[in-house]
Amino acid sequence: MTWRGGPGLVVSRHPTTTLWGEIARVLEPGGAYLSQQVGAGSNRELIDFLMGPQPVSQARSAQRAVEAARAAGLVVVDLREQALRAVFKDVGAVVYFLRKVIWTVPGFTVDRYRDQLARLHGRIQAEGPFVAHAQRFLIEARKPR
Repeated sequence: MTWRGGPGLVVSRHPTTTLWGEIARVLEPGGAYLSQQVGAGSNRELIDFLMGPQPVSQARSAQRAVEAARAAGLVVVDLREQALRAVFKDVGAVVYFLRKVIWTVPGFTVDRYRDQLARLHGRIQAEGPFVAHAQRFLIEARKPR
């Protein structure tokens, strides 16, 4: 049996790059692409606390994804955006997070950010958990029949 046509569903979670043209190419007519992605300004509060105010790049915005999907010939049928609370109850949790999610604060080391971490520790001790917001969006796009 020869497979003719593309898949009816393509899924991705937190892609570093979404190749909309390739998705449109491989989907069968009527097929869907469903993806959860990191949105623009994710964890902004933590970034700004440690690095000072930073510009928010729109490269990962939901609106940019919608425009790119449409430019590739797909029809966006659903878009949902959400800001999810990231609660840090101690500075050790912040260090662990930043060592795992290395793109949040590029070049992060405890030595380099010792003063900011000490300030954050003091704030958490005085005011309670530090809250940042992880931006996410869910997009569903379909290839026309």
